[in-house]
Amino acid sequence: MRLPEGLHARMAELHPYPRAFVTVSGAHLYGFPSADSDVDLRGVHLLPLEELVGLTEGRTTFTRMWDHDGVEADVVTHDLAKFCTLLLRRSGDVLEQLASPLVVETTPQHEELRGHLPRLVTTRFAHHYLGFGQARWRAFQEHGGLKALLYTHRALHTGIHLMRTGEVEADLTRLAPEYGPDYLPDLIAAKAAAERGGLPSWAPSHARLADDVAGLVERLTHERDKSNLPDESPAEVDLHAFVVRVRLGRA
Repeated sequence: MRLPEGLHARMAELHPYPRAFVTVSGAHLYGFPSADSDVDLRGVHLLPLEELVGLTEGRTTFTRMWDHDGVEADVVTHDLAKFCTLLLRRSGDVLEQLASPLVVETTPQHEELRGHLPRLVTTRFAHHYLGFGQARWRAFQEHGGLKALLYTHRALHTGIHLMRTGEVEADLTRLAPEYGPDYLPDLIAAKAAAERGGLPSWAPSHARLADDVAGLVERLTHERDKSNLPDESPAEVDLHAFVVRVRLGRA
């Protein structure tokens, strides 16, 4: 994607720490942005040593939101150690941020961390995608809205693909042809025209939508149970060594 003009520079002005990487998440990563979609910047920052060993601890999570020429933008970064801890705790959000192909800033530390991706993926990530998908489905049932429905499908499709292949793919336009249902491309096109619009009049019935979501939940559970992925990541020792080297300025 192409960032709005000046957005990267504004983010750099607002952010107080050097960054290992910044990528784009949210609807742009998921393959169904609208013209007025928020721009969600996510990544890792590097706390200076004096903010790690002294009495005043630096911010392990930095957040900032701003209006950028009528588009809402926000940046959220975690300190390297916190980010790696979240990876090992099987946060699908940070896994996708690390794997995101929409790179705004990168460094050698980013590339090294990405090299651990194959060993970070475990069956435990299914819990994240099941939980997130079902939470968005409940939001759709309560409030309606096309965005909540697409977020439901995106989470469940990503989880199924991850359990089957070990590959992180967050773009619903790439996943939909393989995992269906067949009405998703038309719903994605409708979402592009209205960020917070409701379901089109031609959308399937609520009963059909509920059956399809239930089928995806069942499939994700099945793919997890028969997956060849490990239950625990073997990368913890290597991530610890990586964080120490970066902290000491050796990486």
